[in-house]
Amino acid sequence: MYPKAIITDLDNTLLRSDKTVSERTKAVLRRARERGIYVMAASARPERVIRSFCGDIEFDAVTALNGARILLPGSVLENTIPRESGELVLSGLVRLPGALISAEMSDGLYSNRPIPEWDTRIFDGFPRLPEGRLYKLLVSGVICREAEAALTGDTYLTPIEGGRIYQVMSLEATKWRGVQEMLSAYHLEPREAAYFGDDYDDIDPIKNCGLGVAMANSIPEVLSAADAVTGPSDEEGVAAFLERALDLRS
Repeated sequence: MYPKAIITDLDNTLLRSDKTVSERTKAVLRRARERGIYVMAASARPERVIRSFCGDIEFDAVTALNGARILLPGSVLENTIPRESGELVLSGLVRLPGALISAEMSDGLYSNRPIPEWDTRIFDGFPRLPEGRLYKLLVSGVICREAEAALTGDTYLTPIEGGRIYQVMSLEATKWRGVQEMLSAYHLEPREAAYFGDDYDDIDPIKNCGLGVAMANSIPEVLSAADAVTGPSDEEGVAAFLERALDLRS
């Protein structure tokens, strides 16, 4: 049975290492939509970055910020970190020597030191938060148990980029929850979806969707959870799999 929805992670999955999507991949996703298959994205990235990377790709729904924002037809769901909890977590993180901390707020990304590739705004007020809603915190330069010690009862920590960075999220904000909400908006069940991913936060969707596909460049935990493995992102693995499995060749 062909899936009724294709859901894909972005970094190291749909995106090549230069953060672009090939014309071949775009064409395959267009053909999928023309066939009546929904195309959705699930990413740790905020919408502004998703738009800049994915250009003219039409997504029927998007899980952004690992489920802190879920963009559905006609509505947006938010799963933010309460301000008090965020400042309590930050009070622990700022005490860690060498910690590089950033906060994804409703008006952009703030950090305690420059992060040129993320175009952050410098903020020297942590553990106090800037004004606005807090979607997630990111920290690097620390070890996992140090960051975990700063958590509150309504937050959790997950590694990204192979464990180089840790992100702190609301317990309500997960990619898997985002996937469920996106599918529900179109009256679909997880068994009717194919999911592509490569990192820790992709494990639950890969396990629970009808078809879970790991990229060849995935972490070992994703490879072991997947139903199938496709080529690496730099070799257009998502497009190659869809062309072959769903006969979406031009």
